[in-house]
Amino acid sequence: MQAGNDDEKFMRLALAEAQEAARRDEVPIGAVIVCQGRVIARGHNLTETLTDVTAHAEMQAITSAASFLGGKYLTDCTLYVTVEPCLMCAGAIGWSQISRVVYGATDEKRGYHTYCNAPFHKKTTTTGGVLAQECSKLMTDFFKKKR
Repeated sequence: MQAGNDDEKFMRLALAEAQEAARRDEVPIGAVIVCQGRVIARGHNLTETLTDVTAHAEMQAITSAASFLGGKYLTDCTLYVTVEPCLMCAGAIGWSQISRVVYGATDEKRGYHTYCNAPFHKKTTTTGGVLAQECSKLMTDFFKKKR
């Protein structure tokens, strides 16, 4: 399978996490972390459920992946997340030394690009726009229902 196809496959798993967040009335962002072609962690926003502003999908997935691997560095891992990480999550991604970040929709208001172009570890690569329309639609639909 080609990298692009793998990216779509894993982003669809992140979308499933985002849909679970929406089902729980959480902002619909989902994340998965993949190591050597295998999903080792999943997460979705839990900020309302846990009354914790740091309980973003990426943070949940990073904590789970570190626990699974038995260490804080995720150097051989790829994070798939449905929306561009915020600055807080970008910092955690940087500290964890994740090798690659793949995101769906950009976040013009709170995405890390709004504040900083290079918050990750110097060896981390990024790919944006994977299934962007589907990721964006999930967010747009969620907030339309809230209004």
